[in-house]
Order: sequence, then C-alpha cells, then structure tokens
Amino acid sequence: MEVLGIDIGGSGIKGALVNSITGEMLTKRHRIPTPEGRKPKDMARVVSEIVKHFNHKGPVGVGFPTVIKHGICKSPGNLHKKWLGVNVKELFSEATGLPVTVVNDADAAGYASMNYGVGKGEKGLVVMITIGTGLGSGAFHDGELIPNFELGQIPYKKYKKIELWAADSAKEREGLTYQQWGKRFNKFLNYVELIIAPDLIILGGGASKDFDEFKDCIKIETPVIPAKLRNHAGIIGAAAAALHQAPID
Repeated sequence: MEVLGIDIGGSGIKGALVNSITGEMLTKRHRIPTPEGRKPKDMARVVSEIVKHFNHKGPVGVGFPTVIKHGICKSPGNLHKKWLGVNVKELFSEATGLPVTVVNDADAAGYASMNYGVGKGEKGLVVMITIGTGLGSGAFHDGELIPNFELGQIPYKKYKKIELWAADSAKEREGLTYQQWGKRFNKFLNYVELIIAPDLIILGGGASKDFDEFKDCIKIETPVIPAKLRNHAGIIGAAAAALHQAPID
C-alpha cells in the first residue's frame, strides 16, 4: 500500500510516497520551504501542495514538530502561537480532502526506526531523540508508542527548556564545535537516563549523521546508537503512523 508521508520541519516541509510494507520510499522527496510566519493556514497550504505534487488520493501521515494530543496542538513549540489549540488533523484533512493522521515528529521518527530500522524487534523502553531545531523525543515500550514524551521541554538553569541549550540549533547559533556541543547533549541524556531509565536510545535528526564527531562525549550507561534512516525517518515514520493510528483516529 502506498502512503504519503510528510515531515514538517522548522525550515522545510518534505514529503514522499512510501511502501507501507517495506518502509521504502517510492519517490524522491519533494521539499517546500516552511512559510516564514509558520502560521496554520500557510502551512496547511504547503501540505496541500505536496499532496497535489504526488497526485495522491490515499491516506496521509504527517509528523508535526510539537505536542499533538488527539489531533490537537497542545503547544506551539517553535511555530507561531496561533497553533495552540488548533485541531491539526482536521485542518490538514480539510486542506487536502484526504484522511490525515498527525503525530509528533519524534514519534514519527520513532515509528520509522521501530518498524523498519535499528529499533525493529527491540524490547523494553526505547527512546528516539531527534536532534534538530529542538530536541524531540518518542518513546516505545515493546514496540508500542507511548505518545508525547517531550523530554526536550525539561527546564534547565536559566533556560525555559533544555533544548534551547542542547539542540543542534544551539550549536549553530553559538558556533560550538561538536565536542563542545556533545558535552551539552550528554548532560541532556543524563537527565533522560535519570528520569525514565530507558533500555536503548536511538538518535535521529540532522546531527545524527555526524554521530562519530561527538560519540566520545556520551558517557551514560544506556546504549546510544544512531538511526540509519536519518533524514528520511520523519517521512517514512509519518507514513507508518498513518497506518498504525488510522483505526483509532
């Protein structure tokens, strides 16, 4: 079955058709820059444009970069404040005229790894951390999603949330080397290990492709491995989520 997966990011909105059985991307990804204001109607228009680009008529899965509960945005995150309280599932479904499933982007990346990647078959508590503009997190127990683990929202010192200090965006903003940033990221992982004691941590997002540059900074006991699907994980996982969640949406 072909499913359209869409990954919404701070700088770009990307989509591709995915084989739901194998997790293989059947097309090249199509990317449209995220509208500058990051407002609901503008971003819904881009989602609709991606659907039209593929002439897709079936289910759509969307990875969304903040907390989603029963299809509703519970925090604007790094988006416009107008997103708060918006039923994102309904907004995108109306814009596209298709059944749309919306999940947190880190949950989507987790779906990709747990169904088609390094997390497949892993038991216990597995946490996916996506390193990008923020620090997204998705949790799975024996392969089943535990939604809305927003570990990047943990307050830290003068920062409202630790992702402002330890995400890849902080590295870029402050001109940190991977070694300097890696120590910050390890501090974040220390909190993750202390709070939820996972059995495995999988790293996704843009910085994960450079894992060798900072892996020596990671000192926690929990095994930490990079995802293999990398930048395609959001798209593939969003497609997987559309199938996993469709019966209960």
